Amino acid sequence: MLFLYLLIALTAVAAAIFATPLRRKVWTALALTAAGALWCSARAVGVLAGADSGPVWSVPGTLFGGDTGSMDGLSALFVVIISVGAVAAVLYSRGYLAHCLAEKSPAHISLHYTALVAMFYAMLGVVLSDGGFSFLFFWELMTVASFLLILFDAQRREVRRAALSYLIMMHIGFVLLVIGFVRLDAACGAATFGALGDYFRTQPGLPLLLVFLAGFGMKAGLFPMHVWLPEAHPAAPSHVSALMSGVMIKTGVYGILRVTAALGEQPLLHTAGVILLAAGVVTGLWGVILAAMQNDVKRLLAYSSIENVGVILIGLGVAALGKSSGNQLVALCGVTGALLHTLNHSLFKSLLFFGAGNILSQTHTTSLDALGGLAKHMPLTAILFLTGTAAICALPPLNGFVSELLIYLGMLDGIASGSNVLASAAGLAALALIGGLVVLAFTKLYGTVFLGSPRTHEVAESSEADAFRIAAMALPLAGILFVGLFPRAAVSATTRAAGFFLRTPTDAADWLLSPPLAAAGRTAWILIAVVCLLLWLRRRTLRTRTVAKGPTWGCGFTAPNVRMQYTGESFSEGLQSIATSLTQNSGQGSPVGKGEIFPAAHSFDIGHRDRIGRLFAAWWVELLRVINQRVMRLRTGKINHYILFALAFLGLVFLLSVFNAI
Repeated sequence: MLFLYLLIALTAVAAAIFATPLRRKVWTALALTAAGALWCSARAVGVLAGADSGPVWSVPGTLFGGDTGSMDGLSALFVVIISVGAVAAVLYSRGYLAHCLAEKSPAHISLHYTALVAMFYAMLGVVLSDGGFSFLFFWELMTVASFLLILFDAQRREVRRAALSYLIMMHIGFVLLVIGFVRLDAACGAATFGALGDYFRTQPGLPLLLVFLAGFGMKAGLFPMHVWLPEAHPAAPSHVSALMSGVMIKTGVYGILRVTAALGEQPLLHTAGVILLAAGVVTGLWGVILAAMQNDVKRLLAYSSIENVGVILIGLGVAALGKSSGNQLVALCGVTGALLHTLNHSLFKSLLFFGAGNILSQTHTTSLDALGGLAKHMPLTAILFLTGTAAICALPPLNGFVSELLIYLGMLDGIASGSNVLASAAGLAALALIGGLVVLAFTKLYGTVFLGSPRTHEVAESSEADAFRIAAMALPLAGILFVGLFPRAAVSATTRAAGFFLRTPTDAADWLLSPPLAAAGRTAWILIAVVCLLLWLRRRTLRTRTVAKGPTWGCGFTAPNVRMQYTGESFSEGLQSIATSLTQNSGQGSPVGKGEIFPAAHSFDIGHRDRIGRLFAAWWVELLRVINQRVMRLRTGKINHYILFALAFLGLVFLLSVFNAI
């Protein structure tokens, strides 16, 4: 009965949006999204504050037997993440899609907003479901809705290619999840996350663990299943990119968290911790190295999402290793840091993708080599983007610093206690390296885009984005500042969400984490006070002086121009020379020859493509070629052969019916 109600509700949502006048469709979508977000968030906040969790739905007699949905601390945290991200994305679309209203048909816009609302409620269903048929139903609805959202500009070939790649990869992951739940139902008589604990206690658990890890890892962008992500995010509209990168891929993380928690105290937990830590290290390093080499704003942010999934898995791996060795403090720091970083990434990545959307809509490009000097023309976007950049670099007093601090503390305590020293040291070194490369990547991004001088007339003539988009960016900004300035309050809610993994009482968990969080909070406020003092002293000093403006020193050149600025390619050239084996480079144009004493005008552009992505693409193309070759053998051109094929199919159906196979 639940699924009939869901079908009716989806039809009603589509009817409401299609019936609304063109310029008011966004407000209908926003009202539908905000209503669900407010109701679910109010209940989620209550659960995170200590209220009892309860059932959300209960349906008897589905494919896997009874089906239920409920909200515990983990679900509540993800409900908040989904709600904030979805409301901000729909509000941002008001300004971002304004220019599309004259270019796209009303049906096209209606379908887009219907898919946006459906994706929001599907993600809520995923994190509220206890598993089984409803989980798979919402998972598939989320995939189909996001596929339609990516296809907004379907007239472009690269968009269609990215959407198809995404759809194929997601259904490979979906098949793996179906296999996992079917195996669980066959062994335990139930296909819920709650039954996983019984399965791991009574059955060899590693194969099922790997199946679920691959299925959920496909959605999360886990290496090497990440290849869809750098293609789909740049192809989608920026508010969709923000929702997919900041929120949707976290549903994969949610699944991994559920499966890992079901391991309990089993010996397999140590193996799972090693696997998760190794996967996190490889995913994080691969993502950040590729991010630092990109020369497109949205592709850089997409690879950065892969890196942050790696950081989350490092924290979860540390937590699993700590729990398996009986070190509750390591486990607490690891899982709390992973959960908080999941929240933090949803905030600053949404903010950064919104900023990328402002850049694209106002300058009509996201190429780093065509941008520059935007801080003078788009000051609000520049300030907001700088905040997101500092947060993703884990700099105080912002939220990224708090979550990575907790993960660092977990690994340091693991080394100090002598438990899992090698694994903790490897994770510590990897996380430090990832952090350094993140600073390189985002210094390159912000400096090339917002500083310097404009490289094209479109950039020089650009203006600030509208108030709706700035307001949408303010929502994640508020979360970034709250977590960074009040870390104890944020972590207190996160420790309640961590109850799914640990049995440590919330008060005890808060007490254990209180000293470092108090120090982090004091550091944040002291830093703000010092900055404000320096600004006041600067203003007071300059008040009595005459400030003269002049051109930037040109290192001896009397006529510097924009061609002498750093480009995105030149900024990360050193890293590219080291990591060249990870990419497949493609160039357009011709560089200046060594023999050109007085060079003529040249245009040269180089792209860095993921080698793993190329391997996946080559495999898929070859598979399609083989399938096509086999199918073509059936095209004999003779009618009697086609009649024989039809009779053979009917005979097969008859035999299966006789033996009750269908």
